[in-house]
Amino acid sequence: MSRRINARDADFSAFMEQAGPALLRTAWLLTGDHHRAQELAQASLVKTYVAWPRVREGEALAYARRILVNHRTDTWRSTRREVTTDAPPDTAAPPSRRDETAATDDRDQVVRLLRALPEQQRKVVVLRYYADLSEQATADALGISVGAVKSAGSRGLAALRAALARGPGADAGDEAQPLSPAESGRPTPRERTAR
Repeated sequence: MSRRINARDADFSAFMEQAGPALLRTAWLLTGDHHRAQELAQASLVKTYVAWPRVREGEALAYARRILVNHRTDTWRSTRREVTTDAPPDTAAPPSRRDETAATDDRDQVVRLLRALPEQQRKVVVLRYYADLSEQATADALGISVGAVKSAGSRGLAALRAALARGPGADAGDEAQPLSPAESGRPTPRERTAR
């Protein structure tokens, strides 16, 4: 019995070392806060460990990622303590910025824009374009349809693009002017009936 437990613990430890950083990055993008991301990643690893005997070989990362997303949703529903502001605090840029500072500023801007997206859109954008999951894998991880993934991803990216076009201090949740069918890449009603 203890030999089996030791083997299970060794397998899980190897998985945790390999997948831990990726889970932490995903959690950080979902929460926008380093401390909450650490708590979220830790909670998902604990739940994955409890279910480890049921996890299929080769699917451990997807299993842990789904737990992470579900736990984030459960936490958000139970607390709903996120504070939404019209604009981030003013920050004055120093006269000369090093490349490292610019990279940090870019990451900060991305996190701020992601935090402004509705929860569903944020999850889809992070899993599809950061974790590089397919539409089907994202749908499976979130428990939604592929169509819902496509819709939420499209809307989330459109909101992010619009916020970036408005410039610094813009929020992805701000109301954006609707795009024409040509700008959005969607067919016009005339083009749809012609098909």
